[in-house]
Amino acid sequence: MTYTYFDHNATTPVDDAVFEAMLPYFKKEFGNASSRHVLGMAARRAVNEAREQVAGAVGVQPSQVIFTSGGSEANNLFIQGAAGYLKPGRIIVSSVEHPCVMRTAQELARNAYAKWNLRRLAVDGLGRVDLADVDSAMLEQQPGQRQSALVSAMLANNETGVIQDVGAIAEKARACGAWVHTDAVQAFGKIPVDFASLKVHAITLSAHKIYGPKGAAALIMDKRMSLKPLIYGGGHENGLRSGTENVPAIVGFGVACGLAKTRVAESGARLLAMRERLEQGLIGMGAVIFGRGAPRLPNTCYFALPGIEGDTLVVRLDKAGFAVASGAACSSVNPGRSHVLEAMGVDPMLTRCAVRISLGSSNSMAQVEKFLKALGKVTEELRRMSMMTV
Repeated sequence: MTYTYFDHNATTPVDDAVFEAMLPYFKKEFGNASSRHVLGMAARRAVNEAREQVAGAVGVQPSQVIFTSGGSEANNLFIQGAAGYLKPGRIIVSSVEHPCVMRTAQELARNAYAKWNLRRLAVDGLGRVDLADVDSAMLEQQPGQRQSALVSAMLANNETGVIQDVGAIAEKARACGAWVHTDAVQAFGKIPVDFASLKVHAITLSAHKIYGPKGAAALIMDKRMSLKPLIYGGGHENGLRSGTENVPAIVGFGVACGLAKTRVAESGARLLAMRERLEQGLIGMGAVIFGRGAPRLPNTCYFALPGIEGDTLVVRLDKAGFAVASGAACSSVNPGRSHVLEAMGVDPMLTRCAVRISLGSSNSMAQVEKFLKALGKVTEELRRMSMMTV
């Protein structure tokens, strides 16, 4: 049986060009990038080149790129780092943020010593941040006082694929003096991402979502920003992230960023065509597609077949040779529950039926057709079993 991978929002396979670029830095060029000898200087040059590649992919200077071990660390670096640098105030996040943003904000709010107040931004039924609520949130402060404010709103949701108008959110927040960040991990490589156009102070990128290795990511920062480090030590990454650099992963990240920038337009059109065919078939089966009608990533389809639990469907499809997800891979501790769908006002019974398909570079229209046939068969079997147990 052939196995088809439809879970690219969780992670992607390493591109051949990325893999080849990384190989020398595991053995031949194994030096520590902080060492002053030949091997160390070769590693430093490789890190610097990768920094230029990452910077070039989003239109910033290399000095604005801070390498981290993953998107979660980069998001934490901004939120905790900014909170540690500024006077306590308000932290404002969208209600559909990734857990590494939401839970970090919640911890700041729970910490009696930190004295930060948490405000969640409402979303509409399609999962789009309510811009009027952004205005309301920015005005909610003590009369006559100007509090510090941090705002984080993801560029594209990892479950629904819905794209937020981050530029509009940032304009409103910056007008009130807030520091603004966007988690662009899911968006980058699927849609164009330009730092200046987003009008934010910081963005997060991650390698393993763009056919690069796990273990490398970056926080891209405005040059005028200052953060308190999460990790102290040897002063790596401009003193913001100490620790010996993961040179092979950083090299792979750089190459993956270069490839993502050149391929985004072509791959986006191809993925969108497959997603449209997929959703046509799903609607024919009676599926509800979450976020449909809002701008979405071209590769992402989050749907539910009423009456069929998502977890059950994921297991049955896996046995049929298709890897899909019942939500976000990072939220698997709460299977069957999605805070994103809850924030969108989706009926709790329907949220339990949610399944996410996220297409990638290796997928084809033929695979989509085979999936629809397999899904139809599995769905029919599950409904027949359900009727027998009533």
